[in-house]
Amino acid sequence: MADDLKILVIDEDPVRAAILKEGLGDAGHLRVEWIADTSNLYMRITALDPDVVLIDLENPNRDVLEQMFQVSREVKRPIAMFVDQSDTAMITASVDAGVSAYIVDGLKKERIKSILDMTISRFNAFSRLQQELDETKTQLEERKIIDRAKGILMQQKGIGEEEAYALLRKNAMNQKKKIAEVAASLVSAADLLS
Repeated sequence: MADDLKILVIDEDPVRAAILKEGLGDAGHLRVEWIADTSNLYMRITALDPDVVLIDLENPNRDVLEQMFQVSREVKRPIAMFVDQSDTAMITASVDAGVSAYIVDGLKKERIKSILDMTISRFNAFSRLQQELDETKTQLEERKIIDRAKGILMQQKGIGEEEAYALLRKNAMNQKKKIAEVAASLVSAADLLS
């Protein structure tokens, strides 16, 4: 399993990059790419399409964090950032940028495997939470549309809430659509006619 991961190491310092690559190799990760230049990170990371990104910086700057924010939002990969020193504001900015693990003064090849495992686990946990949140938001929006459609039917047809819902459900089954889709069409039509 370890050698299945494609890992990208970003580090301007070849000595630090070698420590990361050696630690990854010792852990059985053989598909490791290295880039030394932090310019155009988004395009370069997209082109390489790694499973995990490990970035080692002496002091992260806002430009790099903005690029990591874009990567984490659009490419959606686990990211571990190694830094020599930090402050609370930089940690907060890094977490906001989507960095899964922020390691201060912890670059030792013996720790790479556990840091990589933790980075992937934290990224996966966050991704599950984000997916649940997105699904919940969608369900809430669908519920609002269905309630609005029921209200329109109740007013136009002079029927009760249960009958309105049954009518929506029946039409959805007849059209082989979700109730929310039928409700959205009804609400759109009512908005157009009002």
